[in-house]
Amino acid sequence: MGLLAQGTALDWPDAKKQAHLVRAWGIKQLLEIWNRAKGKERDAMLWGDEVEYLVVTYSKEDPKVLLSLRQADILEALANDQSLAAKGGGVPDIQGDVASRTDDPFPVFHPEFGRFMLEATPGKPWGIEFKELLNVEPDMKLRRRIAKDHMLPTEFPITLTTFPRLGSPGVFTDPAYPVSGPKLRSQFVPDEIANPHIRFPTLAANIRSRRGCKVQVNVPVFRDEKTPWPWKDPTVNYDLHQWPEDDDVRTGGAAPDNFIHMDAMAFGMGSCCLQITFQAKNITEGRQMYDQLSPLGPILLALTAATPIYKGFLADTDVRWNQISKAVDDRTAEELGDKPLQNDRWRIPKSRYASNSTYISTDARLRPEYMDPNLVIDEAIKQELEEGGMDSRLATHFAHLFIRDPIVIFAEDLETLDLSKTDHFENIQSTNWQHMRFKPPPADNSIGWRVEFRPMEIQMTDYENAAFAVFMVLITRAILSFDLNFYIPIAKVDANMETAHARDAVLDRKFYFRRNLFPARPPRRAASASSSGANTPVGPGSRPATPPAGPVEDEYRLMSVNEIINGTAYEARSSSGAQQEQQPSDEGDEFFPGLIPIVESYLDSVNVDVLTRCRLATYLDLIRMRASGELCTAAAWIRAFVATHPAYARDSVVSDEITKDLVAAVIAIGESEQAGRGWAAAGVPGLERFLGPFRRGAA
Repeated sequence: MGLLAQGTALDWPDAKKQAHLVRAWGIKQLLEIWNRAKGKERDAMLWGDEVEYLVVTYSKEDPKVLLSLRQADILEALANDQSLAAKGGGVPDIQGDVASRTDDPFPVFHPEFGRFMLEATPGKPWGIEFKELLNVEPDMKLRRRIAKDHMLPTEFPITLTTFPRLGSPGVFTDPAYPVSGPKLRSQFVPDEIANPHIRFPTLAANIRSRRGCKVQVNVPVFRDEKTPWPWKDPTVNYDLHQWPEDDDVRTGGAAPDNFIHMDAMAFGMGSCCLQITFQAKNITEGRQMYDQLSPLGPILLALTAATPIYKGFLADTDVRWNQISKAVDDRTAEELGDKPLQNDRWRIPKSRYASNSTYISTDARLRPEYMDPNLVIDEAIKQELEEGGMDSRLATHFAHLFIRDPIVIFAEDLETLDLSKTDHFENIQSTNWQHMRFKPPPADNSIGWRVEFRPMEIQMTDYENAAFAVFMVLITRAILSFDLNFYIPIAKVDANMETAHARDAVLDRKFYFRRNLFPARPPRRAASASSSGANTPVGPGSRPATPPAGPVEDEYRLMSVNEIINGTAYEARSSSGAQQEQQPSDEGDEFFPGLIPIVESYLDSVNVDVLTRCRLATYLDLIRMRASGELCTAAAWIRAFVATHPAYARDSVVSDEITKDLVAAVIAIGESEQAGRGWAAAGVPGLERFLGPFRRGAA
């Protein structure tokens, strides 16, 4: 979550009048950043992670587990902890910085949209040393322990993506509030569920006001043996008449059959995720990482799938992404294409929370055929950026982001343009929630060009979250070291994001992926000349002449996640210990090396001590086995937990009793992990199938 500015927030009718000014000033601030920072070189290759928690109230005596709405009190307790502040931890000050830092600063905690959420980051960025990667899991454990220490005894920070009973009839928050407040106007959740900072209720209200109706989040329900079919969401009140927007469910806002209906931003932005930000040595490398990581987004989304329940019902999807997209979709009927364009400028094919729409690198391998020929951009803004010295490709990226209106505008920010700030630029930039984000340096130019990897779902344990964070760091190092090429048409990345939503997509679906990741070999004549000293040898980072390009369609094919992660030569070991040959793909026996073998080759090429290498291998093993199906995703484990619960009636309903037992299991797993006792000590069935045989003690 970015900096929470203070001020007088404008309601949408007034904000709409100032939208053009904010965009214009935002572009001027962007050009100021560009001219100051475009030549930055040799920035440290740092990175950081963000972990988000749900805070629940749980005790064995109470019949329900509830969401705790004490975010402000918990953050205040963290801020007032002098021992924590002395080590540079706690909460950010108003500038977003920690007041003091040491060589070993404590984690930092931030507010999030939901009053039941916390975000935690390391006290300082991680470096590139391999031994530092081994500190990520202990640091995540420390964050969870510090957060818990500043909560009530009955409060627990857990890393589930969503609370299973959010929006269900009855009480699901502590304290409880009546639903259908003036900001969210939801049938299902109260306004008080959102962070009370003026940014958040204004964001929700202005999204609703701009689009002209409530957001429409409709998720297919999972059909079990006794699920009524066709299924109609029993929680929807079609007779509610408190607000004008209550008509939405009667005019098509709620899908008629077989969909779980949700109507507020809280159902999306109330989800937790794991995000990783990388700092590049310069802008060229940052743009390369942005492009090359983009096709990996859907694969990691499927691998981290952890969201099978909404509003007390099992869904027929496994991940959160589209639900967040719909929950913050501010497009009008004209922009959606439901009405002819009269008042708006464009039809916009995606929500402002969506997969990337363009590539941005200066890489010669970026073919025009990979780009979206129908990309919507503001041509006047692109021209202004180009006249300011920005190249066409990056100008196109920002001209696409700036087709959006600013949703929250503070009146005080409109008094004068301050080119020493980035507030107007970030107003647009930070509310384009794409699965990758390209982040220019701040106004003071104190840090470098950064890339944020955003699609992964939060995992239930710190071990898993550390494993995926470490894997992403290693794959970026391999990309840069081996000059890997993951380019496929951006439309295929979009298609892959949709595929990742399917139930058990990690096992049952195939994704478009590039056939050959490595640089093309030079022609034989050039290679011979090189060996005689006539040419510069080809090595990592130097790119040989590219052979004539064939059809783009020949560069990629459909692959399973197992092929993409483990390669076509991987032999899965069954639970009985027998070797099982992986079945060839529909494309035949075409060889693909796999991302983990590539990472292992990278580790072979650098100086890593044996102990560090062995410990890194346990993280890679988790991901390897998730991809092969030897271990299941969190979504699959949660589904199995519900299906085998004595109170489950095989009707798709996840009751309060089931939810309480599920949360109790998650808490037990976390406490066992914190104590270093291993998974078995948690006493939760099914963990071997989910977390594997690795005994995770205190690191």
